[in-house]
Amino acid sequence: MAWQSPISPGISWYESSVGERPEYPPLDGSVTASVAIIGGGFTGLQAAYHLAKAGVDVVLVDANRFGDGASGRNGGQLGTGQRWWPEDREDEFGLETSRALFDMAETAKANLIDFAAAENFEIDYVKGHMIVAHKARYEKDFRANPVIAAERYNYPHLRFLDRDETAARVGSSRFHFGIHDANTGHIHPMKYVVGLAGAAARAGARIHEMTAAKTIRSEGGKVTIETKRGTITAEKALVATDAYTGDFEPKTAAHVMPIGSFIGATPPLDDFPAILAGGESVADSRFVVRYWRKTKDNRLLFGGREAYTSDTPSDITTHIRRQVAEIYPELKDIPFTHGWGGAVGITMPRSPFVREVMPHVTAIGGYSGHGVMLANYCGRLYAEMLSGKANDLELFRSLNVPPFPGGTKFRAPLLFLALTWFALIDKL
Repeated sequence: MAWQSPISPGISWYESSVGERPEYPPLDGSVTASVAIIGGGFTGLQAAYHLAKAGVDVVLVDANRFGDGASGRNGGQLGTGQRWWPEDREDEFGLETSRALFDMAETAKANLIDFAAAENFEIDYVKGHMIVAHKARYEKDFRANPVIAAERYNYPHLRFLDRDETAARVGSSRFHFGIHDANTGHIHPMKYVVGLAGAAARAGARIHEMTAAKTIRSEGGKVTIETKRGTITAEKALVATDAYTGDFEPKTAAHVMPIGSFIGATPPLDDFPAILAGGESVADSRFVVRYWRKTKDNRLLFGGREAYTSDTPSDITTHIRRQVAEIYPELKDIPFTHGWGGAVGITMPRSPFVREVMPHVTAIGGYSGHGVMLANYCGRLYAEMLSGKANDLELFRSLNVPPFPGGTKFRAPLLFLALTWFALIDKL
């Protein structure tokens, strides 16, 4: 019987395609460590791996199975740069900082791919990505972006696509034009989680599933984490719970909000060879973005909803089928073999939240839909920071990431109204 995550709805195609995931034992009694990590997604497991490789005594706990959260259930796309086009934030950050953020994201991309190769596990990496425009009035920006990326950011891998080439590559006439990125692509995120967890365990990290952390406190130079399976006492701690922080750590929860993200998978599209014939992943130009790609066995994975909330729809694939049919009318009656969802952590400015939330306790999260690369890299950066190495984590720490307005009671309704508004704007 397939494992059903208690925190994320539906059985994902990722889970079905990896077979039986390795299991890691729950914590059994109280322990001490140099570093404690709460959260076994990309950030926590990368931090555990690099700390253990450096000889640091590290223990990691996760309330569920590794991969049950966003790290194992996301769209698998590796976007270039941060979540935004680099020129979009030049006025706010200045060109120097904007370049530094772009270069950081490029390093994060290489780090992810190189790590899997070095640890010898498969992630089904396929090169090629497109951003496609659902409105004709975006043409000036779409034409300018590849030029700016090459001239100001030393990134010559983007190319403007006219309407005909966009239609040919996407396999749909729905979009006006697009941008092709030849130096990024998409992966199988659950395979990455499985490989990463195995690498962390081999490196000597003590990693534990099914061990929920209930409280955390820092006093007397020590950090104490109470779990349902025992107490962890450490010198330092990393809160890497992202969208699943809940009431565990209030400062993180105030800055990182969970929103629902949902994906459906079709059977193999062997009868539709024109759809994504080149194998690229795609994201559209909507604020409430839609994203899709094909898998190694030729299925269409499609994610997106009209408005994001933290609620779970009763039928995930109904929402997705409607959107698929807008782009590919020939698929309007195709069945879905899988439909699943989960929570993604976002921040107000869509920049990661990196803060010391209490003495000796650092929180990292809020990747805002760009976490496949950045979450992995931030885990490594945290480990390197503890060794005294100045690194890119300080750049994220310097960014202004305010808390959501309205507190925990009103922020979700306010966000729902805002995103519903943007969804309406997307249609105009």
